[in-house]
Amino acid sequence: MTTAAPTHSAGARPVAVTVGEPAGIGPDLLLAIWARRTALSLPPLFAIADPDLLARRAAVLGLGVEIAPASTPETLALDGPALPVLATRHPMHAEPGTPRAADAPAIVEAIERAVALVMAGDAAALMTGPIQKASLYEAGFSYPGHTEFLGALSEHHTGVPATPVMMIAAPMLRTVPVTIHIPFAEVPKRLTRERIVTVGRIVARDLSERFGLAAPRLAVAGLNPHAGEDGHLGREDEEIVRPAVEALRAEGIAATGPLPADTLFHAAARTRYDAVLGMYHDQALIPVKTLAFDEGVNVTLGLPFVRTSPDHGTALDLAGTGTANPASVLAALRLAAHLGHR
Repeated sequence: MTTAAPTHSAGARPVAVTVGEPAGIGPDLLLAIWARRTALSLPPLFAIADPDLLARRAAVLGLGVEIAPASTPETLALDGPALPVLATRHPMHAEPGTPRAADAPAIVEAIERAVALVMAGDAAALMTGPIQKASLYEAGFSYPGHTEFLGALSEHHTGVPATPVMMIAAPMLRTVPVTIHIPFAEVPKRLTRERIVTVGRIVARDLSERFGLAAPRLAVAGLNPHAGEDGHLGREDEEIVRPAVEALRAEGIAATGPLPADTLFHAAARTRYDAVLGMYHDQALIPVKTLAFDEGVNVTLGLPFVRTSPDHGTALDLAGTGTANPASVLAALRLAAHLGHR
């Protein structure tokens, strides 16, 4: 289930990178991989951040990374040895491990500018660093998370409502939660046949168009234990999930289910599908994070641009220590470049 490694031409468009929460490990990991850019064969990239924040963090980490700030995309120094940074108008003052609500304007600005640049064709794709939602909420951020915010930005640019779909992709497994950032008690209330069908269509389309799978196979997990045991352990699987699977199959999508989630993720089972649709957040994310915690990449499907993100949080306790593992950031960057240039 691996994705081919990308090749990068000299004229390839860069990936726009946001560092996310400045008090977290997002800045650390970007600096760490840039310091090894030659050995890692990084694709072309530029960051959207406060250049002073990155310079301070590089000093804290003892990394000899030079920062090349720019005020406009046209003046970015993409071919030099310094890390090209499109400067945010708002500063980022956070110290490692200590988020500040006052940094929210810069965090939001970076995401908004990155989306605008990708939509304008100035970047091939977007890779976002993890955000600390609590501090954003404190500052008035009204979206449940990154995914929902990107959907709103997509609609702002296109005038067309978007249905962003979260997929976690790893070399051995891809999973998609049909419902995302809602309390578990709300899942049965919000799980609908229409939602499952919509998500299934988007996943099948993007696996075909972006990942190059000619006939994607979707495994659809049941909501209840044993996929409801023919209705004896809950009616949702018979009344909601099964009709959704039948509707997807009627459209020519190779979908199977509802399938018991407890037997869906072992090695032999994984050979029978290309992605799993889980009915709720943890059902979909626990398996892939268990099997490939350092290799998983969050890919947002259903948008008119490519967006990836490392499959981990801000790890405030590791910020500024130099001990955070850059594997997921590196995988997210490479996948963004690969998908963006398809």
